[in-house]
Amino acid sequence: MAKQLELFDILNESLYLIQADVFPDTESDEVEFKSAAGGFPKDFWKTYSSFANTNGGIIVLGVKEKNGKFYFDGLSKDQLIKYQKEFWNSVNNPQSVSANILKNSDVREYNLGGNIVLCFNIPPAERKQKPIHLTPNPFSNTYKRNYEGDYQCKDEEVRRMLADADLSFSPDSRILEGYLMDDIDSNSLKQYRQIFATLRPSHPWISLNDMEFLEYIGGYRKDRKSQKEGFTLAGMLMFGKSVSIVDEECCPKFFPEYREILSENEDTRWTDRVYPDGTWESNLFQFYKLVYPKLSSRLPKPFQLNKGQRLEDTPAHTALREAFVNALIHSDYSAPGSIIIKSYPNSFTFTNPGTLLVTLTQFYKGGISQCRNTNLQKMFLMMGSAEKAGSGVNKILSGWSSSHWRRPYVVTENEPDRIILEMPMFSIIPEETLSDLKHMFGDNVETLGKDELTALAVCHIEGDITNIRLQYLVDKHKTDITKMLQELCKNNYLVSENKSRWTTYRLNYENNMDSYEVNLDSSWRNLDSSSPQIPTSTGKLDTSIRNLDSSTNNMDSTTNSMDSNRKQKRVKYDELEKEIIGVCSLEYKSVAQIASEINKTEKYLKNDILPKMIANEKLTKMYSDNHPNQKYIARK
Repeated sequence: MAKQLELFDILNESLYLIQADVFPDTESDEVEFKSAAGGFPKDFWKTYSSFANTNGGIIVLGVKEKNGKFYFDGLSKDQLIKYQKEFWNSVNNPQSVSANILKNSDVREYNLGGNIVLCFNIPPAERKQKPIHLTPNPFSNTYKRNYEGDYQCKDEEVRRMLADADLSFSPDSRILEGYLMDDIDSNSLKQYRQIFATLRPSHPWISLNDMEFLEYIGGYRKDRKSQKEGFTLAGMLMFGKSVSIVDEECCPKFFPEYREILSENEDTRWTDRVYPDGTWESNLFQFYKLVYPKLSSRLPKPFQLNKGQRLEDTPAHTALREAFVNALIHSDYSAPGSIIIKSYPNSFTFTNPGTLLVTLTQFYKGGISQCRNTNLQKMFLMMGSAEKAGSGVNKILSGWSSSHWRRPYVVTENEPDRIILEMPMFSIIPEETLSDLKHMFGDNVETLGKDELTALAVCHIEGDITNIRLQYLVDKHKTDITKMLQELCKNNYLVSENKSRWTTYRLNYENNMDSYEVNLDSSWRNLDSSSPQIPTSTGKLDTSIRNLDSSTNNMDSTTNSMDSNRKQKRVKYDELEKEIIGVCSLEYKSVAQIASEINKTEKYLKNDILPKMIANEKLTKMYSDNHPNQKYIARK
């Protein structure tokens, strides 16, 4: 993982993100331009708060926006000195902002082609410093960053940040009032104790009665200061009865859910589902027992022996189990939303409510233990289903790498706060993807560096790529990634588009479509749902293509004939767009349905045409996420 963006990484030259060859294309979620011709901008502090409470960023004074274009203000030397003095006076004033998180070296002047700008590097605040807010009152004065820019946090978000900042108290240790032993599911506690005794047969806790055992593992607590005692939130979440858990006093939003989506039938929303339907006591222990076997059954179990005993677990199993448990123990059970585990033919997705307690850089580096619910962590650790503190992320990354699958990555979302861990089950560059890239760009594509080829492969698989997405896949600084992506654009491998607040890159189909459409046998999306193994290209044309000309066995002539027919059917983009709008004018249509009706390949539509139409607000998606049964309808 590339290190956190720092303003002054590149000594002796201007920051690449705001250099003349990049600027003034667009702002992003990490760079904010502000005009300062009329004085120090008043909205500076909102952005300061939002960057500090999210992932950090850079504020550049001396740039104005007009009709979507950016221009230099032309700041004088006196203005630059005045603004720096004003900044330091305000940032150190608790009546202005709650905390100063900058060093002297985080404020610098830069000369960009003769134009002087003033840059502020805002790092992400530490957990104990949040929320960074304006004025002494955090409510209505705290901001975070999203794709649209700075937004004002709701009071509930502020309260959760304040709770996370208290390192002396674990939220799941809260004592619940009015709860008795009758609220505990005796079967769940019994099964847990059996697992515990099997794993630790000589442990002294085995002889304790149920109440004593719960107290030792954090399910029951006595507060010496207040003299209160009772079952904890952790104890009830782990072992409680369903109806007791969703009581207002405990966790009314609790709704863990598992969705298995393995069917290619678009009318099948899921092939299996586990959720609180009244047929089982929906506590975390039973949810784990029901769901983990379903998840692990998707992984290959190669025959391995250790001292004569067959090993069922592989590093990938350890990674999957750790990812599952992490979603349970790091959830913010006071936040809106629920735990959702999804199993696709070629990936797993773990979603839980809450925010990361460390920066993304710290997350990928590992070794830092910042658990939101330490009692739940202890309970899973004692039953052998969690790793020791600080090693979980390393286990996830190394375990997935052992199977040569793409690196897992985290996505954080706001409004509501959610953490999403994606675990792809296919190689970063599958053979069929490399084959398609060679058909598009020629054999020279193999002469590209590993990182460049990775960028093209991800574009091919996912439809597009951004700098932030690529940071999780290559070991480069984000400024170097920007240089690499722009170089790929110059060489006609990629084209760039400004979408909202950042630049998106996609494969340059227009310049390479003739050779690309010949390769109709591509099976890159048809991953075998019965196995996570990586499909290999057969090197042969599809049966339907082979049978186009039954009078000859000459594959070359068949391919040439097919290529010729395709070229005759090529249409301009505007005409193609009208065709798609006509097809989707009355009802939602899938990519396969659209491709069939307009005689184009699904991959061409999904990667190149449909994203552009959505960005231009010509089409609307049925599902907001990357749903496997996604459909589209024309905007009225």
